[in-house]
Amino acid sequence: MKVALVTGANKGIGLEVAKQIAQKGFQVYLGSRDLAKGVQAVEKLQAEGFSNVEAIALDVTDEASVQAARERIGQQTEVLDILVNNAGISGGFEQSALGSPIEQFQTVYDTNLFGVIRVTQVFIDLLRKAAEPRIVNVSTSMASLTLAADLTSESYPTRFVAYQSSKTALNMYTINLAYELRHTSFKVNAVCPGYTQTDFTNHHGTSTVAQAGERIVKYATIGSDGPTGKFFSEEYFPEPANCPW
Repeated sequence: MKVALVTGANKGIGLEVAKQIAQKGFQVYLGSRDLAKGVQAVEKLQAEGFSNVEAIALDVTDEASVQAARERIGQQTEVLDILVNNAGISGGFEQSALGSPIEQFQTVYDTNLFGVIRVTQVFIDLLRKAAEPRIVNVSTSMASLTLAADLTSESYPTRFVAYQSSKTALNMYTINLAYELRHTSFKVNAVCPGYTQTDFTNHHGTSTVAQAGERIVKYATIGSDGPTGKFFSEEYFPEPANCPW
């Protein structure tokens, strides 16, 4: 059985991604900073008939926690086929390029960027053993420099500098990771799930959790002829060639 790890998977988009990957027959580890919440999520999936899911304590901001998760998963499998770096925080939606303290930036970056790097680097050895390893970094259209650079845009009225810039940096990390793995069978991409109705958005949005999950799982399970080193925001840019970084 192939194996997947989804971070931040105890609720919302992460939980839906874990469910959809489990539906495809993968053994899925649901990474959760709070193990009790992860166990509750697994119990919910088990009640729906999924036996191929397991909760694992994983705080992406804590090196020891990431290493412990790697050790535990490594005791059960020598191979990791899919890594979905989903864990993320907004940092609170009072953000200003001039007014937000550096601590606010640091907190957001520690989860949204450094957390992805920590997890990827620690689990890369298991991923390298997979025949067709896949990494998906969950990003956002709000990270697009092209869109944000239009200072007169009426369709881009809200700006959350710590959150946006952390995801822009994540996109660059994705490109460089894909570049370093370009001569392997890895596929590494950044995916925007869309404006999704979850706790993260106070249940506002134009996409359902199921739709968001489908967008991510599509690139977590792409074939050998699929793209790598790309950014996809299918809710806003159905044609990948028109999707701005």
